Amino acid sequence: MKFIKSLFFNNRFFLSIALVSSSYVLGYFYSSIQAIGDILLIILGVSSIADLLLLYSKDGIKAERLLPKKLSNGDDNEIYITCSNQYNFPVSLTIIDEIPIQFQVRDFKIKRTLDPNDSKKLSYQLRPTERGEFEFGALKIYAETKIGLFSRRFVFSEKATLPVFPSFKQMRKFEMYAISNRLTDIGVKKIRRLGHTMEFDQIKEYVRGDDIRSLNWKATARANSLMINQYQDERSQQVVNVIDMGRVMKLPFDGLSLLEYAINTSLVISNITLIKEDKAGLITFSNNRSVVVKPEKKRTHIRKIQEALYNLKTNFLESDFQRMLVSLRTHLNQRSLILLYTNFETYSGMERQLPYLQRLAADHLLVVVFFENTEMTSLIEQDSKTIEDIYTKTIAEKFSLEKRQIVKALNQRGIHTILTPPKELSVNAINKYLELKSRGLI
Repeated sequence: MKFIKSLFFNNRFFLSIALVSSSYVLGYFYSSIQAIGDILLIILGVSSIADLLLLYSKDGIKAERLLPKKLSNGDDNEIYITCSNQYNFPVSLTIIDEIPIQFQVRDFKIKRTLDPNDSKKLSYQLRPTERGEFEFGALKIYAETKIGLFSRRFVFSEKATLPVFPSFKQMRKFEMYAISNRLTDIGVKKIRRLGHTMEFDQIKEYVRGDDIRSLNWKATARANSLMINQYQDERSQQVVNVIDMGRVMKLPFDGLSLLEYAINTSLVISNITLIKEDKAGLITFSNNRSVVVKPEKKRTHIRKIQEALYNLKTNFLESDFQRMLVSLRTHLNQRSLILLYTNFETYSGMERQLPYLQRLAADHLLVVVFFENTEMTSLIEQDSKTIEDIYTKTIAEKFSLEKRQIVKALNQRGIHTILTPPKELSVNAINKYLELKSRGLI
């Protein structure tokens, strides 16, 4: 018993010594940590003051947004921003441009680093999918030093409104290829000319590749060398783009509605028509209103068509084909090539409008342009793994078959057709125009 008591008292003694020693050690470490914390706090304070002094020593960032005069609908448009660093030290920039609300982009940022007294020209792309006015907000730039404790905001209030026009980039691309006779490079077929649908132009000396059937033997005898008659296309034919502004044109593909595809192609076809020295016109129709640009062949006429296409408005209601027929008979005084952009999803939908199409085809050369449903096509091409897949694929094939039946029915009644994927509309429309022109049908 005495041994246990002595052990308890001895251990309590040693425990007390251990506790006293630990308190001295902890106190020492606490004092050291507190000293280190004070030093770090001082360093943080000095760094913060230095960071603020560097950033606010002067207005060290200059920036400007460079915008084009207008944007091209459905195309990538380049937007440029120039930034210059007027500080004597490098800075990290976070650029936030308030792009138009129509793009629904809420996390737009560009990060760059600029050296002292350096400048950079940055760019990004915007692809609008509708016409109208797009408003840019302020250009904001956040600058940081290498310390990185604070950032200074620079605001450049460059609010601007840009119009989005029908695809003038696509128009210029086709124009360039048409002028250089290289339309085949972008999918336009080289069509053999049939018959004698050309006017005499001049007599010139024969060169290899000329059609020997056009040799002028009398001129050859007089000149003592092979001479050939040169012809030019018959000109001043009327080509009118007629656009359905109704609900059937609201269907979207790749962000653009069918109406926007039709508008872009109408601009391209009008420009190609004027290059070929034919007359280009435009007529739209819906349930209650229409826009009419009468056919002319002046090269400046394309601006009038472009402005009319830019200002087109629609409520996407059911279109009145009878109103369209009356409008065409009122404003067109000679036989014309009519490119009618509409869409038929069902055979019965086409049958309702067929009487008006037949009456129109009796007065003009009518081409009905409507669209393949590319999503249906992708469903048909997929492998079927379940009963539900088989059912879906069967329905898709039914709709695809109806499209082909529509083409057959219209062709049987003497109405030309273009059934095309939306993205290939411009190329297919140009091919049809050149084909009909080469056959002397217009």
